[in-house]
Amino acid sequence: MTDDAPLIYLLAGEVSGDNLGGRIMQALKRRATVPLRFAGVGGDRMVGEGLSSLVPLSELSIMGMAEIVPHIPRMYRLIWRLAADIRARKPAVVLTIDNTAFNFGVANRVRGHGIPLVHLNAPKVWAYRPGRVHRVARYYDHLLCLLPFEPPYFHKAGLPASFIGHPVVESGADRGDGARFRQAHGVAPDAPLLCMLPGSRRGEVTRLMPDFSGAVRLIAAATPGLRIVLPTVRAMEPLVRQAVADWPLQPIVVLGDGEKYDAFDASDAALAASGTVSLELNLARVPMVIAYRVSASSAAIVRALVRVKHVTLANLVLGDRSVIPEVMQEDCTPERLSEAVLGLLRSPEARADQARQGSEAMRLLGHGGPPPSLRAADILLDIAGIPRLRGPA
Repeated sequence: MTDDAPLIYLLAGEVSGDNLGGRIMQALKRRATVPLRFAGVGGDRMVGEGLSSLVPLSELSIMGMAEIVPHIPRMYRLIWRLAADIRARKPAVVLTIDNTAFNFGVANRVRGHGIPLVHLNAPKVWAYRPGRVHRVARYYDHLLCLLPFEPPYFHKAGLPASFIGHPVVESGADRGDGARFRQAHGVAPDAPLLCMLPGSRRGEVTRLMPDFSGAVRLIAAATPGLRIVLPTVRAMEPLVRQAVADWPLQPIVVLGDGEKYDAFDASDAALAASGTVSLELNLARVPMVIAYRVSASSAAIVRALVRVKHVTLANLVLGDRSVIPEVMQEDCTPERLSEAVLGLLRSPEARADQARQGSEAMRLLGHGGPPPSLRAADILLDIAGIPRLRGPA
């Protein structure tokens, strides 16, 4: 690699951003017709693709913590350090990913120096605080959007914005092997299987598990032969196993995306915390009930600020309507959760209808088209003026 190869600067703020950045770097190398160099901040995935990371990803990840005040001085030192590095190295383009509180600070200190600035994942101005659109337009030259209805919000402010599709369409959630899962875990082919996903963060798990536990007892009593699978992440495994120790039906606890996606393909229905996992379930055509519970103070803020009726992305993409049942806040009780889940387990027609509409949502989010990482790569290369392959991404 020569020092005169075009430099692309990427800033990812957390593990999800590292995964996105890694896919985009892979696509950039695939589409560019010249060698590229990469610098910025990323984790294992991006470093593995060739990123020279100025600091460890953990230095930025802490910025998302609620207890941010003690870290503010370090945050600003890092913002200034990265901005100075970008100005000195003059990359062909800068891509910031998520983590707006941090990345907007960097962009503010780099704008005006002739370096193209692109941000991935638009702030949810359609849901709350619409005035943020002007801040994004002031800092950036282009915005990469994950949802199809987002670009017009930013076009009105004079900011070029492109829909690239949601990265979940590249996750592989639709390639699980349910038969393999049932055989490996001793689940009969005709046994009803419920997939339960209480979240990947400690706060989610501790808030939802008591209601999930109560719902399990009611669902199991009404569903002969029921089996339960509970995918989780390694950091949450001890907490999850402790929470299910006294369940009447011991769930199959699995780790890793491979086992999770096999479990999806084997499942008849799912009960899941609100989040990206709902899109993975849509992609796998698993009908679901979504649970949502936050603290009372957070709920009050959400109700005051948020302008949409639903929290599930498929419902929003399909016109802000109730395709996927959402059991939220005060209604999130064992009785309401079990009622909604049993409604799916008892009705093949309801399961088929939700799976069909969920697949339509995924099509609107880019499934079946060019991968989002390749769409993003082509836009970045064009903005940077780097020659690339032409034709379909």
